This record gives sequence, C-alpha cells and structure tokens, in this order.
Amino acid sequence: MQRVTAKICGLSTPETVGAAVRHGASHVGFMFFPKSPRNVEPEQAAQLAAIVPAHVVKVGVLVDPDDEMVARAVASGLDAIQLHGGEAPDRVAALKARHGIEAWKVLSVRTRADLDKARAYKGAADRILYDAKTPEGALPGGMGLRFDWTLLDGFAHPLPWALAGGIDVANVGDAAGRTGARLIDVSSGVESAPGVKDVDKIAAFLQRVAQL
Repeated sequence: MQRVTAKICGLSTPETVGAAVRHGASHVGFMFFPKSPRNVEPEQAAQLAAIVPAHVVKVGVLVDPDDEMVARAVASGLDAIQLHGGEAPDRVAALKARHGIEAWKVLSVRTRADLDKARAYKGAADRILYDAKTPEGALPGGMGLRFDWTLLDGFAHPLPWALAGGIDVANVGDAAGRTGARLIDVSSGVESAPGVKDVDKIAAFLQRVAQL
C-alpha cells in the first residue's frame, strides 16, 4: 500500500517552512485569504516558495478568489491551487486550464451527501480534499474541527483525495488507518496559537506520519 504523506498548511515563516521540508512533508501550503490568521501576501509567499525544494509540492489555498488573486498567487511559485470556497466544477476546470497547474477542490463535510458532491468534480479537479464543515460565519478551515470519519466507509472516491480537519499528532495514526487516507493535511494541529506554527509540533507530526 502507498505510504502516508503529509501536507503542512498555512505556513508563513522561513523557520516553519524549513521544519516542514526538513522533517519530510510531501506538500506545503500557503494561505491567500486575508480573513485568515495564516494569510500571506503573494510577495511573502514567493520568498517562502523559493526555499522549498522541487520534490515538495507548493500549494496555494484560496477561497472564492477572483482571477487576479489566482494569477498573483500562482506567480509566487505554486505547483497547485487548493480552492476552499464554493467554486463550481467549471470554475475549477477553467483555473486549472488557464494556469496549467494542479487544481484541488475542498469539500466541507458534515453528512454523506457532502461526500457525494465530489463526483461533480471528476474531470475538473485533480484532487478532492475532505475537510470538516465549519459553523456559519466561521473561517472555512483551520478551526481544528473534524468530521465523522466513518462517513468515508465504503465511499467510492471519484478522484485522488486527501483528509483534513482536526488532525494532530495524537490522532493522525487513527485518521489514516480508519479512512485509508494516503495524504493528510494539517494546519491548526501543529500550531501553538491560531496562525502560529510550532516547529516542534511540525517535527513530531511528520515523525509520526513517517511511522505509518
């Protein structure tokens, strides 16, 4: 079986990017969303992306972005965009075609019906990321919430996929084992405060993932 890998998302400093790379993250994520405590400007992201080696995938997270925002984010050196809003399949496909990089779609999950929405993105997105649905008016992710992983039991995934939502060093083994996820996305689970990544927590998390 394919080994479990991890994306450290919401990085904003050279120290934490370095920790993610050094300890074996397969992906790093930069948040382009002003409402988020993890937000980075494209110029800042470009400086961070420059220290990421080629074998680590650089993902930009955007929420219902306009064309200009996507263009500025991609220009910072991204390998993929992760769309975390209400983007329809045709919007995802259009952005993928325009920029020539991978496009991921986040689905916010509370019920099995939320999972079923993934099928609409076949042929449009490269990957689906299942995350926990957050309360109305809250940030769309990075809240430390998890959904009921049993919802994934027997689900026929239409696309490659990743798991996010309330995952940390204590439960990542259960998350991967219970769901079969081969790519785990973590943000708040490696923070000491909202938006403040902890290099020791990043190291511990990635060391645990390497054991799976």
